[in-house]
Amino acid sequence: MDRTIEPLVPEGVFEPDGHYFDTPTYGLAPLATYESVVGAAQRWRAGRATMGEYDEAVDRSRQLFARIVGVEASSVAIGANVSSLVGPVAAGLTPGSTILAPLGEFTSLLFPLLVNRGLTVRTVPLAEIAGSIDESIDVVAFSLVQSSNGEVADSTSIVEAARRHQVRTLVDATHAAGWLPFEARDFDFVFVAAYKWLMCPRGVAFMIMHSDLEPPTTNAGWYSGEDPWASIYGEPLRLAASARRFDTSPAWIPWVGAVPSLELIDSLGVDRIHAHDVALANAVRAGVGLDDSTSAMVTLSMPRPDRLTEAGIKASVRVASVRLGFHVHNSSSDVDALLEVLTEGGGP
Repeated sequence: MDRTIEPLVPEGVFEPDGHYFDTPTYGLAPLATYESVVGAAQRWRAGRATMGEYDEAVDRSRQLFARIVGVEASSVAIGANVSSLVGPVAAGLTPGSTILAPLGEFTSLLFPLLVNRGLTVRTVPLAEIAGSIDESIDVVAFSLVQSSNGEVADSTSIVEAARRHQVRTLVDATHAAGWLPFEARDFDFVFVAAYKWLMCPRGVAFMIMHSDLEPPTTNAGWYSGEDPWASIYGEPLRLAASARRFDTSPAWIPWVGAVPSLELIDSLGVDRIHAHDVALANAVRAGVGLDDSTSAMVTLSMPRPDRLTEAGIKASVRVASVRLGFHVHNSSSDVDALLEVLTEGGGP
């Protein structure tokens, strides 16, 4: 590389075994996250765990996530995964609604819509979404960054078209939150699984609500109450007035681990992470003769992806392409090691 790019964190915060480019599958655990999870497991085993520490972890995580994406914590609901948060929203859409979505959209967003027989889903290529929004469309559902190839949606054009035609917006920001700055307030609903670019343990997910649509609280439980510990027995129904009414009971230990991961993202700042991640991704693109992009992900056709594994490089294969993700722990040395394999024999 012509310019040296160092990791955004000190040595020892991450300890990957080799060169790790698989954040799009799961983010690496920072040291503080690992230690928090281990400590929580030890307290559980010894019978020293308390409900208070778990509630505090959920509350702190909600506050940190809200600050990272620039919304009020009162607009954030928590859950375990994207599909279970999309489900109630899909159930709240008017029967007969037509939803526009990208071809090949990730199914955690798509399946809760498709399973509802009162809805019609139409798909077009991502680049055609904004131009396909008209009076026949009621809802547009799309990922800000596509899981399969890292393509970044033109969300500005999509939002403008949606507003012009009074179309609701459902957005999966799982592959955006943590590295891509975006205006979460621009969308009716945003869903995020936090175990990728936010580097939280799996089992941590968020939904942001800025909509006049009131989905049914079909997953309501004791944790959906205004005061959860006063909502564990009996009638009447007493749900939170904020987005917390859509909370589902959290898997405790992952939320303890979520706090230090979100603190790290918050301390670094998404703008800084964005510049770092995209610079590394573009260094790889340049190294294999591709044009620059705005994505922190690179997908390449590679006849023998096993060569990466042999060189100690961790990536994944999606839709017959090698998928690479660049994040806070990556550096120029990772890129150099990757390019050495990719350009061996004249190219990937």
